[in-house]
Amino acid sequence: MRTFLKLKMLLLGLAAAGSIGAIPAAYAAAEQFIPLLVYRSGPYAPNGIPFANGFVDYLNLVNARDGGLNGVTITFEECETGYATDRGVECYERLKGKGPTGASVFNPLSTGITFALTEKVAADKIPLVTMGYGRSESVDGSVFPWNFPLLGTYWTAADIMVQHVGNLNGGLKKLKGKTIALVYHDSPYGKEPIPLLEKRAKMHGFKLLKIPVTHPGVEQKAAWLQVRRNRPDYVFLWGWGVMNSTAIKEASAVRYPRDKIFCVWWAGAEPDVTPAGANAKGYSAITLQHSAGKSAVHADILKYVHGNDQGAGPKEDVGHVLYNRGLLNAVLIIEGIRTAQGKYGNKSLTGEQVRWGMENLDVSAARIKELGLEGMMRPLKVTCNDHEGSRSARIHQWTGSEWKFISDWIEADNSVLRPMVDAAADNYAKENNIKRVACKG
Repeated sequence: MRTFLKLKMLLLGLAAAGSIGAIPAAYAAAEQFIPLLVYRSGPYAPNGIPFANGFVDYLNLVNARDGGLNGVTITFEECETGYATDRGVECYERLKGKGPTGASVFNPLSTGITFALTEKVAADKIPLVTMGYGRSESVDGSVFPWNFPLLGTYWTAADIMVQHVGNLNGGLKKLKGKTIALVYHDSPYGKEPIPLLEKRAKMHGFKLLKIPVTHPGVEQKAAWLQVRRNRPDYVFLWGWGVMNSTAIKEASAVRYPRDKIFCVWWAGAEPDVTPAGANAKGYSAITLQHSAGKSAVHADILKYVHGNDQGAGPKEDVGHVLYNRGLLNAVLIIEGIRTAQGKYGNKSLTGEQVRWGMENLDVSAARIKELGLEGMMRPLKVTCNDHEGSRSARIHQWTGSEWKFISDWIEADNSVLRPMVDAAADNYAKENNIKRVACKG
């Protein structure tokens, strides 16, 4: 009896601290610990908060509705990074050993932190999931066995954006002589698409104008004066947080048409457009497959999580773009762990075992329907040779009150991307004395 009371007090204390999700009535003997690197404060908080809320709500849903993952309770703990690389590394070191078998997986939500952790996770044998960001060459699992840039890298995003403006002009050949300005966050994140854009510029004869913006992006007048002076045909915006809404306001100030601005998926959510008011109308972004909106999984979250006062944030935000992205990120991690359970059993798994699950992740159309995610994502299949798993997206546009799709699905051209991935992965392997893993099949 005394042991039970101690266990009960421990669980209640963890719950009060926000360290674990909803606890089933009967405590499951096995736990799977998932650390959360978040930023709920600082200049990137308006974007970081809804992402974190969607992630947490899905973990709580698995515990509250399903009694855990095949009987294994999902536990988690947040660590505030403020989007700072040094704080992200500190969070990693503090959380990597927690849980009965250590951290299952890390999701840094920062390309800078991803670069800093890539060698660390390889040494510690913990997978690094970077859905829609991170190192573009980490698609190659034979060199980066621990990195998983699921659903899209920045080279994928840039390639689809070039294809989209090519489609608007009647084909990629029609881009010859045009100018595309890249207004980018002056960080590893913002610089990541440059190699792809430079390659596409040479292929199609357009001029690439590169305009960096200093962190956090609240001062952009000089950048948009360059835009006004050079009058590019299109602007690709690679921003995050306050930089995005500031960019829209500055574009309006220099009278640059918002419908000529196309931004990466981290610059196309409600926090980016609502502060700019009417000035944001016509602003477009590539999506990471999903947009805003609700599906069957949201009804379950509202019932089992928010209905029991366990929501991570306001229920009004459920279904917003970044909320959906955090949710989808958690879904793919949980499905990776579920896949690993099929091989290793329904128990607390190590990071190395979860890595196997991520590399063998296969989310079919039927499984997407079972998960209540219809309309939010396409089938995804990860292999050793392809840690991205899917390379398609659509473009959505802000009408002034909601997001609307304005394109069909666009598939990134892997005949352009893969040689870049292989070359960059080869260089990384040589520089770091890494021997390629032999991929089967």
